[in-house]
Amino acid sequence: MNKLLTISLLLLILPASLLAQGEIDEQQRIFYRNERTVGLLFNSNGYGISYREGKRLNLLNKRLIDIDLNLIKHPKEIKLVNPYVISGSSFVYGKLNHTVTIRGMIGHQQELFRKIDLGGVAVRYFYSGGPTLAVTKPIYYNILYPGAGGSWEIRAEKFVEGTQPTDIYNKASFFKGFRELGFIPGVAAKGGFNFEYSKEDKVIHTVEIGVSLEAYLKRLPVMASDDNQALFLTPFISYRLGVVIDPLHPESVKIPTLFFRK
Repeated sequence: MNKLLTISLLLLILPASLLAQGEIDEQQRIFYRNERTVGLLFNSNGYGISYREGKRLNLLNKRLIDIDLNLIKHPKEIKLVNPYVISGSSFVYGKLNHTVTIRGMIGHQQELFRKIDLGGVAVRYFYSGGPTLAVTKPIYYNILYPGAGGSWEIRAEKFVEGTQPTDIYNKASFFKGFRELGFIPGVAAKGGFNFEYSKEDKVIHTVEIGVSLEAYLKRLPVMASDDNQALFLTPFISYRLGVVIDPLHPESVKIPTLFFRK
């Protein structure tokens, strides 16, 4: 009697649990799940791109290697146009340098909730840290100077205190100033949560949210102002796209054919 009752309960519970899970995943899964992904980063102070490799340590844990490239934006950046110049283009008034940061970090990722069906979401947390390098490139403006006979002369110069918006014709070539690059070292760390929702077992589609912390040896000279920073606490969100690599059978993953979702 007890055995019959147990079998009856199992027959009632099993279909209900299958329906609750949604569409069943019948794909042949990769067991040793290394990962390679690229990401688009949207930070509260700019944007960038990222490359990541994740090496499987055990069922739920991976070691991460991240390389991030970020363009730093200052909150006081405002684009202007000289109203007295017909053909002049826009420029950011008072900006001293284009500033890019390059971060190389090693970290850890642990899965909190596994994805058990095609419509599911896997939830993980991650953290990483390492060195960072800020690269600055001076910005040049085309400055107007009065010439002989009522004409105007244009000179490519850096922004200096006292320059007015009406003194600027437009911004000079982006390539001017590459011989004057500056380098400011620092350290960085970041952490957050990863939500992986791909319907393909070998393809990775994830959204990440988190916070990064960067500290540099001196303030990054982005703008001609006193509020440039050396310490950045930055919320971010990113979208990552990549593939699962089986180290035992790497030939089974054909990257060019993996990004067409069913």
